[in-house]
Amino acid sequence: MRGHGRGSENVFECRGLGLEIPHRGTTRTIVKDLSLDVRRGEFFSIVGASGTGKTSLVRLLGGLMRATCGSLVCHGVTVDGPPPDVVVVFQDYSRALLQWRCVAANVALGLEGRVSAGETERRVTEALQLVGLDGHGRDYPWQLSGGMQQRVQIARALALRPQVLLMDEPFAALDAMTKASLQDEMLRIHDRTGASFVFITHDIEEAIYLGDRVAVLGGPPGQIYTTVPIDLPRPREQVATRQMPTFLAYRAQIHAAIGDARSG
Repeated sequence: MRGHGRGSENVFECRGLGLEIPHRGTTRTIVKDLSLDVRRGEFFSIVGASGTGKTSLVRLLGGLMRATCGSLVCHGVTVDGPPPDVVVVFQDYSRALLQWRCVAANVALGLEGRVSAGETERRVTEALQLVGLDGHGRDYPWQLSGGMQQRVQIARALALRPQVLLMDEPFAALDAMTKASLQDEMLRIHDRTGASFVFITHDIEEAIYLGDRVAVLGGPPGQIYTTVPIDLPRPREQVATRQMPTFLAYRAQIHAAIGDARSG
């Protein structure tokens, strides 16, 4: 898998995005007047409190829901369904995987009928190596730990060779050590593939550690309150990076912004 390289052009452009859903005979506003850009090749973290529309935003970007107002463009094309080369990774890996199919067959799922058997095998092998699961292709999801199952879901996404990965709190259900390991895996995959990542989380430190920029989502209804560029050296390291004065300053800044966005 070859990287696309970072650039200044945008893969996503949202302007005045709004989402309303039916609720008890009326409508509820989930997202309101939301504007953001996601640049090619960047790791864009979005952090916010519960109820600010983080998952709804992922579904909008992934074309799984339609905005009720505003504009949403991916690679210069209006999003009116799932965009090509964009893949969503959800939090609930246990439901995303087919427990009766081995790991390799789960990773191959999105490729079936689209590429040759030989190409499928090559992509599955490559994706499993990227997430550190080479040698586990014949295992079944129920035989693996939670962290390994999430790696399988990520490998299935990577096998499609997406230009953009949308990740909705993918590590929220994992223990701290497994989460840290997967965070480092994501940085390595990001560096190797050059794909754009949109990473939703409620964990401020995770957002900073992974991100090139961190957007703070306020609400409800969900709106971008502020976006903070993250100027931390790469490669990043769990202990050393998190102890940097700059990292701690970002943490305080974003924590305050979340509180301000909530009260505002």
